[in-house]
Amino acid sequence: MPLIALTGGIASGKSTIARRLADHGATIVDADQIVRDVQAPGSPVLAEIASTFGAEVIAPDGSLDRAALGAVVFADKDKLGQLNAIVHPAVRAESQRRFDEAGHRDPQSVVVYDVPLLVEARVDDPWDLIVVAHAPADIRRRRLVDLRGMTDAEAEGRIDAQVSDEKRLAIADEVIDTSGSIAKTLEQTDALWERITPR
Repeated sequence: MPLIALTGGIASGKSTIARRLADHGATIVDADQIVRDVQAPGSPVLAEIASTFGAEVIAPDGSLDRAALGAVVFADKDKLGQLNAIVHPAVRAESQRRFDEAGHRDPQSVVVYDVPLLVEARVDDPWDLIVVAHAPADIRRRRLVDLRGMTDAEAEGRIDAQVSDEKRLAIADEVIDTSGSIAKTLEQTDALWERITPR
């Protein structure tokens, strides 16, 4: 079972690539979804987040107030480190469980771990291939403003909170250039699928 890590900075087109690989038959394990799952109301992770960052990061319905937590951690690297120390071990355990489950269902399946924070948290895991979705920071900043409604400062902050493009590209086995059209991104993704699936 090939295990592929797919990473890229915020607004790099990573989700477009993941959806295309899923269309081809890959099993996608989404790190962001796992983060949401392990932080669900009643979870030990959410309890630890509340005790570390205070009740103001918990919404009235008992769920995590992501915007409130984001405002705290994206402005302070130490606090972001504290959050990662709480969340990453739980995400690692749950993602491994999902990889194992996919391999058990179909030993031939291609499993793609869609993971924004690969460099920060999982780079040394035994991946068969690391694929980086890459578009220059200025293009990604523009997407965050135009498509997600962020201010320039918010977009800048989100990009700056992640590792540099240089560090991400340094670990890549394959790079998909997402700075052009969606059609160009899909074309490169299709070519990657041809290379990684046995005839």
